[in-house]
Amino acid sequence: MSTSRIVLLMLLLNVLTVAGGVGASYWLLKPGLEGASSGEVAQAEPVEPSEYVFFPVDKVIVSVRGDGREHYFVLDLALQADASKEPPKFEQAEPIVRNSVVGYLSSLPFDELRGLKIGELQERLETALFADFAAKNAAVPFKHVLVNKLIVQ
Repeated sequence: MSTSRIVLLMLLLNVLTVAGGVGASYWLLKPGLEGASSGEVAQAEPVEPSEYVFFPVDKVIVSVRGDGREHYFVLDLALQADASKEPPKFEQAEPIVRNSVVGYLSSLPFDELRGLKIGELQERLETALFADFAAKNAAVPFKHVLVNKLIVQ
């Protein structure tokens, strides 16, 4: 075969491949296009915003060994609870929260702790706190733990 025939054959094969891809995409997306154009878009029911109460737990200081020296983490936390007629008893839970956070974070290696994203740190702290409260048979007066400030030295 000559070079021009091979190039022409490759061009024809590419055009057929693109046309097949466009046809398959249209066929797969057709039900979604019909539903969107008919004006029958499902309306999400409005959800009433929840009200929350926050309790600050300031300056939780954690010492972690790493790289042959001590590193310090300073955390400012906020405990989030649903607002209700009876205010949660955060003051009684603060010592358990401090103890649990310091105990959990000081057991982690410095590099791992330093590499955590804030969202992942919050999830791990929540898990550790809920486990500690359950182990001590104490009522958990909050639903979420928020990290407001993180200083690494």
